[in-house]
Amino acid sequence: MKPGIPLALTLALAAAPLAGADRPEDAAGLFPYWDSAAVAQGAALYAENCAACHGAALEGEEDWRDRRDDGGYRAPPHDETGHTWHHSDAQLFAITKQGTEAVTGGAIVSDMQGFGDLLSDDEIRAVLAFIKAQWPEEIIARHNDLNRRVEAQQ
Repeated sequence: MKPGIPLALTLALAAAPLAGADRPEDAAGLFPYWDSAAVAQGAALYAENCAACHGAALEGEEDWRDRRDDGGYRAPPHDETGHTWHHSDAQLFAITKQGTEAVTGGAIVSDMQGFGDLLSDDEIRAVLAFIKAQWPEEIIARHNDLNRRVEAQQ
């Protein structure tokens, strides 16, 4: 388990049901990126709640690698050029639900608010499923491997 993610949240996420009976055999993690209904719901929710900062095409904020004048981080891309896929599903879910600063204990300054008061857990998983569904197969496979390694450590 990564620092900053409460054990109770990680356990709750691990126990969360996944949509789609046709889950690919090699899938791993919490986001049903193979479920077209979840991905479609996630696309709409992403457009409403995330695209203003992270871009309609998941491209992120301009100069996203550079910090703002106040030291905070800019919104990163969620496509394969960013680092989203370097984080486990549990981390991504926690950041989306609670916000970056809450998850990191204030160690990372960011405008990324928590969406736990706006979106249900299933809606958050749908947004993250939409994001993951946009990645190339190689990146999805690498992310699935990361999720398997994280699960094995728990």
